[in-house]
Amino acid sequence: MKKDTITFCLDQKRKKGLDAIAYILNEAGDEFIEFHQWQFAHIQKGIEQADREQFASEEEIQTAFERGQSEQ
Repeated sequence: MKKDTITFCLDQKRKKGLDAIAYILNEAGDEFIEFHQWQFAHIQKGIEQADREQFASEEEIQTAFERGQSEQ
């Protein structure tokens, strides 16, 4: 895809507003990437454990389920 660069002038008030929005977008992007990297790492770990046939015991599953229910 071909990209073009455009240039335009803004007064200081608008520039500050756009800078604030850009900051928020960058923060949101960082959090989005960080979360999905964390999620991907945990999925990979689970796949590796499954490949080694390391599954949770009934007791571990029940404990996790109860913990999840109490957090709601």
